[in-house]
Amino acid sequence: MYIACGYSDLRKGIDGLASIIQQEFKLDPFNSGTLFLFCGRKTDRIKLRY
Repeated sequence: MYIACGYSDLRKGIDGLASIIQQEFKLDPFNSGTLFLFCGRKTDRIKLRY
């Protein structure tokens, strides 16, 4: 499980968040069994990529 600290633009969609995982974290977003959590500007909204 990976948590992206700070603000993430949740309007990007899952494909946009997958590119963030590849570019900023240098990880494979399509690796099975890996969970990525992103938080929006409002801290009551999250998006995950599994």
